[in-house]
Order: sequence, then C-alpha cells, then structure tokens
Amino acid sequence: MSEKVYPKNKTRVVKVSELIQSACIFFACYIFMLLVLFIMLVLHDINGWLDFCINRPTEMFSLCVCIFLLYFIIYFYYYFENKEFLVQTKNILCIFTIITVCVVLCSLAGTYVNVYVRPAALLSIVCVFLFNRRQAIILNFVFFMLVFIIDNYTNGFGTDIPPQLMYHSIMRGFVCGTLAVFVANSVRTRGGILLTGLIIAVPTVAIAILFEVSNAGTHIQWLSFVGAIGWSILGCILSSILAIAFLPVLEVMFNRLTVFRLRELTRTDANLLVRMKKEAPGTFNHSLIVAQLAESCALAIDENAEIARAAAYYHDVGKLKQPDCFTENQTDYNIHNELTPELSADIIRSHAKDGYELLIANHFPQIIADVALEHHGTLPIKFFYAKAMKISGGDADIGDYSYLGPTPHSKIAAIIMIADASEAAVRSLKEHSPENVERVVRTIIEERMDLEQFVDCNITIRELTTVKQTLVDALSGVHHHRVKYPSIRFNRERKAVADEDDDND
Repeated sequence: MSEKVYPKNKTRVVKVSELIQSACIFFACYIFMLLVLFIMLVLHDINGWLDFCINRPTEMFSLCVCIFLLYFIIYFYYYFENKEFLVQTKNILCIFTIITVCVVLCSLAGTYVNVYVRPAALLSIVCVFLFNRRQAIILNFVFFMLVFIIDNYTNGFGTDIPPQLMYHSIMRGFVCGTLAVFVANSVRTRGGILLTGLIIAVPTVAIAILFEVSNAGTHIQWLSFVGAIGWSILGCILSSILAIAFLPVLEVMFNRLTVFRLRELTRTDANLLVRMKKEAPGTFNHSLIVAQLAESCALAIDENAEIARAAAYYHDVGKLKQPDCFTENQTDYNIHNELTPELSADIIRSHAKDGYELLIANHFPQIIADVALEHHGTLPIKFFYAKAMKISGGDADIGDYSYLGPTPHSKIAAIIMIADASEAAVRSLKEHSPENVERVVRTIIEERMDLEQFVDCNITIRELTTVKQTLVDALSGVHHHRVKYPSIRFNRERKAVADEDDDND
C-alpha cells in the first residue's frame, strides 16, 4: 500500500446544551433515588418513619448531600472520559436504573434476611456486560459507597446494623464486585455467569470468616459462624441468578448490546436471517462470507469480532425490500436492462437506508444499524455511472450516482466496507492467485482512502495494512486452486466407468 498523509480523524463535538440536558437527567435520577429511599422508610415503619425526617434532620440532610456527591462523581467521570456516552439519555437512565434496583435489593436483603446475603456482585456483573470493564469498576465503587452511607444514616432502616458489619459490607462489595468484573469479562455464556458467582464466593467467605473471628474474640459462636458462611455463598449465587434474569430485560429496555444478544442475533433461525435465506439467498450467502472476513479482520486489529460478525450478517438486509434488483439474487432476468441508469442507481443505493430503517424498526442495536447505513459511505455506483455517461455522451453528474452516506464512523463499519467490496471483486476474478487478490484488495482500500471514506472513523494506516493482508490471506484460501478430478464414476458393482460427459470432450 502506498504511503500517503492520512486525513485527520473527525470527532463529534458535544454541545453545551446536551451537557446541560444530561445534568438535568442526572438530577432527576437523584431525586428519584431520594423518593425511593423515602418509600422504603415508610414501608419499613409506617408509624415511626417520621423519626428519620423530623427528629434527625441533620442526618437526613447529610444523607442527601452524600448521595448527591456520589451522583456528581459519576457525572464527572463520564464528563472527562466519554462525553458522547454521557449525552445519550438512555445510557444515563440505564445506569441509574441498575443502581436503584441494586440499592433496593441490597437494602431489602440486609433488612429482612441477612446482611451477608446481599447480592453484592450484581451491579458489577450486569455493568461489565452492558458497558465495559472500566465503567463497571467505577460504578461498583460508587454503588457500595452509596450502600454504606444509606446503612450508616438509616441504621439499616431501623435494624441497627453494627458499625463493624457496615465496614465489612463495604469491604466485601469492593473486593467481590471488582473480582466479579475481571472474571465475568471473559464469560461468553449465561452458564458462565453462575460460575462467576461460585468463584467470587471464595473471597466473600474468607472476608466473612475474618469478620466473625475478629468480632467473636476467644468465644466463637459456631451457629453465627456457619450461618455467615452459608449466607455469603448464597449471596454470591443470588448475584449471578439475578444478573441472568435482569440482563435480557435491560438489553431490551435500553437497546444495549451484550455477547448474549449478539449470539441470539447471529443464530441461523433469527427472523431477518431466515427471511434473507428465503427471499434473497444470494445476499444471504454473500453476507455469510463477508461475516467471516470481517470477523478475521476485527481479530487482527483487536476490535470486537462478535460485533463485526453480527454487523456483517445484516449489512445488506435492506436488499430484502427489492431482492430481485440485486445481481446476486437474479437468475436470467435483469430488471435493470429495462430501467434508466438514474432509477437503477436510486434503487441500488436505497438498500443502505432501507436496511437501517428495518433494523431500527426491529429494535436492533444502534451499531449494527449504523453499519448497514454506512457500509457504502458516499462511494460512486460505478456501473450505472458509466452507463449514464455512455448514454448522455459524458454529461452525467457523479452525485446522482453515489451513495448518500454517511461514511463509516467506526472501525467495524470500515472493515465491513472493505470486506464487502473485496469479496465481490475477488469473486469476479478469473485467476485467484494471491498476487491478483492482493492487487484488488489494495486498490479497493486506496480508492476509499482517496475518496475520504475513513475520515470519520479512527482507523489507522497500520490497521488498514493489517486488514488488507488478512483479507488477502482469507480470500486466497476461499478461492484456492483445486486439482481437476478424473472424469469417471462408479457403478453399482463399484467398477469405474467413463463419465457420459466425456463424449463431448
């Protein structure tokens, strides 16, 4: 690939109005948390709840301020780390829905069952799948500080939790929650989440034993000691079970993408894939190959291979609207022979927008829908542009024969743009030698660089070179040379006879 100065990446500028809006949503979530705590106080002690608000106003005010500061820490974290994430309302609502639910569950478990049975790792397990490892760690930290101050200022909603047990609870939350993040980060099955619960039970039990021994002194109460161990193990398992139950709900509510949802979307019996297989078999087979190529390229540059594979499966789903208008689904009849180049180009380029709209209507994750919209960028539709130039005598506007964009905004979209074109171009080659394949793929990448198709994504020259070599290796293997088989067949007596087709040779 020739050396050249690559256009500087563009980054989305977050508006001040968006930040103000997100701050208002944060404050609304804060008010909602106070309302939830108030309801819990009332439900716990209908007659005595006024004591918390009237006779202990200083403590209640301190509780409100501490919760506000913790919410402020979350806002500041995303403000400096990921403003684009911060200004999306559904992301904020998802975070505070998880925090609120986990606070309620931990408070109920500690109040009505046992402090040790609290689902301490629930939030961290859920967050590592819905967001990422770094966010899960910071949210776990804030969450257990939140649980600690609620316990401290409300005395466990009147259960008089010993101060030592409060400190034990926060220690257990930090240790087990953080460990759960690193263990669950590599989990790819829902059964693996249960295994995570069993793994984190080991340090949880160790912390419980240390607390019981230090608290009992020389006289260990064996019933309490065994109970602490049993409740701790149950709490860890409960965290895993609740995570398995909540994840599908949160995936649908906030349209979040997890490894489990990705596998559901790429199953062969997924609704849209079944439709493609029946209505557009050529497009379906093309998508399968592009998915394999995109997965290999994503692995080569350390991108999420599962997202790349899923996005590739659906990148041409818009062709379902008019499948017979695309070459791979045609037999002998080509409808474009009867259409003007302008109309043909309009039909061809509309599949990107049609795919985006179809995926959004079916509640697909945004990144998969974006790939369907962006995988052709603003590239010209060469065949119909050349046809129009021939008909018009060289008076055709390239803008009328180009995709409408936008250009790829992610590395995965860029990978699929290259893999999509490379698969189609290499398929048309008569000679599939590695040299020919390399020439085709290199030309495709350089042309897209010249047309500034990668200016909105952060893919680098080094990564494009890696993608090129990966595609060359993969496509050379797919279209490898085969020896010519002898023209004979075997009869029922298993004797070789000449093939009837040999008579024509």
